[in-house]
Amino acid sequence: MAAHTISRTTIAAVLVATIAALVGRAWLQIRLIQDGAQPLVAADISYLVVPPILILLLFPLWRSEKTFLISQFDRKKLTWKLALSAIAIGVLVRLLWWSQLVAGVSFGIYTSSDPNAIVGPTLSFQCASPTIVLLGFIVMAILVPLIEEIVHRGYFQTALRHRGAIVSVLLSALVFAIFHKLASWPFAFLAGVIFGTQYWVTRSLWSSLISHATINGLIQVDWRCLSGQWNPRADELPLLLPGVTAVLVLVSSLLLLFFLIHKMATEARNSPR
Repeated sequence: MAAHTISRTTIAAVLVATIAALVGRAWLQIRLIQDGAQPLVAADISYLVVPPILILLLFPLWRSEKTFLISQFDRKKLTWKLALSAIAIGVLVRLLWWSQLVAGVSFGIYTSSDPNAIVGPTLSFQCASPTIVLLGFIVMAILVPLIEEIVHRGYFQTALRHRGAIVSVLLSALVFAIFHKLASWPFAFLAGVIFGTQYWVTRSLWSSLISHATINGLIQVDWRCLSGQWNPRADELPLLLPGVTAVLVLVSSLLLLFFLIHKMATEARNSPR
């Protein structure tokens, strides 16, 4: 993790500017929806105002922090091994989400209150138009991870570096989760812990950025291409076969995550600083 001192004033400026940019984005998103835009399209288009707002509000900071920002994306630290490990971590995190969802439905933790809901399971794959899909990937798999990793790992976690790995990773993950929708807090917090650990052990943003982009890219496939329903009747629960299988996948994914991050940490310790 970068040995860089970041003042409380700098952190406050970054967080306030981020909040201002997201408020501007929310206002535009609402206006676009009111004008008839689809919610997902409105969400993507409105996010395009976030980077220029941040650049404008934090321009003096970017100039003074230029060396630090460049060091976070040192090309020497971006290797094929690191990139492939980071992609694998992203896939495993998304697999965790799917496995807990299947397990939750199988054991009756997640249920639908709609009596007319389709029992299923039904699953179809049909993507939106290429333009909408491309826009979604540009925003969610490139811009969002880049901005969030710089803000939450690059600045907030680095500012807490002196408090040690556990405190800095957990607090940065907590702030990261708060910047997401309430329903996404548990998953966002877990992802934030994983990203923060990657950042701590590799001392650059490449690993967490690639994992973040992988997760968001897979989410875009879910949102824009997949359509499914699965609402088992109460008298059918628990569904042991899919439930137990999902739990085994979840546990296996967690073990693989620990292995990859431990391996990444070992390689980082053995590499020249």
